[in-house]
Amino acid sequence: MSHFSVDTPWDGARLDQFLAAQLPQWSRTKIKELIVDQKVLVDGQPRKASYLLNEGSSITAELPEDPERITQLTPEAIPLEILHEDDAILVINKPAGMVVHPGTGVYSGTLAHALVHHFAQLSQVGGALRPGIIHRLDKGTTGIILVAKTDAAHLNLTQQWQAGTVTKVYQGLVWGIPNPETGEVESHIGRHPSDRKRMAAEVEKGKQAISRYKVVEAYAEAAKVNVHILTGRTHQIRVHMAHLGHPVIGDALYGGQRHRHLKKSFPHMPEHPMLHAALLRFRHPVTDAELTFKAEPHAAFLRCIENLKAWPY
Repeated sequence: MSHFSVDTPWDGARLDQFLAAQLPQWSRTKIKELIVDQKVLVDGQPRKASYLLNEGSSITAELPEDPERITQLTPEAIPLEILHEDDAILVINKPAGMVVHPGTGVYSGTLAHALVHHFAQLSQVGGALRPGIIHRLDKGTTGIILVAKTDAAHLNLTQQWQAGTVTKVYQGLVWGIPNPETGEVESHIGRHPSDRKRMAAEVEKGKQAISRYKVVEAYAEAAKVNVHILTGRTHQIRVHMAHLGHPVIGDALYGGQRHRHLKKSFPHMPEHPMLHAALLRFRHPVTDAELTFKAEPHAAFLRCIENLKAWPY
């Protein structure tokens, strides 16, 4: 049995978010399963994952055999492209192929490992295995990711995320040309009922997800789109564009038959989804000044555009 006490920074936080920070070796899905199975008690009572904690509450968790492979991060000298740094925050341009923090089957080579090598001070709100991590990008997604250096900055930025005041715009390459060329997708995203590795757009108990897209350049068989996400659900853009019938190029998970068919005929199919976090706007956690950061897509994205302009041959 594991025991935890809720201290001041976590007053008013959700139960599942608190446990995710205290148990970084466990996936959030597993933590929610423990809560649903009533193996987590708050002041002696079972509660829902969304239950809001009070300072001073006592939490007990009946955990199965500990799956932890690592208890702390070993610094790794992985190069980082730093777009901005001050005493409170970092803004990083993440490359494709980099996982943000350790998880199931991934115990090295993450952004978190690189951060602890390059920076002596990072927030610890997310736990020892997620230093400074406020939000995530998929492994194959490139672009802007925000990191907190202090716990106070972390909590402030998390509140901005939860309030929906952070602007997040992505660039993507999709198969086909969406019609209309500007639109909004709203659905409930949750785990796919039969494939737990995937998310699905129409799940009865899923979380509301809203994406606004705009075609900015059209090619013969594809398009470049900007997508402004008003929520931040797992795989949101990939799920929503596939739901529209225009999956992200290079996305084997959600590309379906179109991806498999075109992989044979498109000679330059990229190895990861052509999705890039291009713009991030938020308020500085200390000065309250509005900050906007932009990052141009990486080389693989630009090469794919050139190949699409020339295809079909």
